Amino acid sequence: MPRDFVKLVCTVCGEENYHTNKNKKTTPERLEFNKYCSRCQKQTSHKEKK
Repeated sequence: MPRDFVKLVCTVCGEENYHTNKNKKTTPERLEFNKYCSRCQKQTSHKEKK
């Protein structure tokens, strides 16, 4: 299957806040989004956990 289940981790505090799906064939690099972190109480960068 080309789809992969990934976790997004806050780069500031390390909290695992979000889960998403990713197509490994079209996006082989790691995902990065600006999302709201409930622990930091602000919008921070979230990267894909390995």
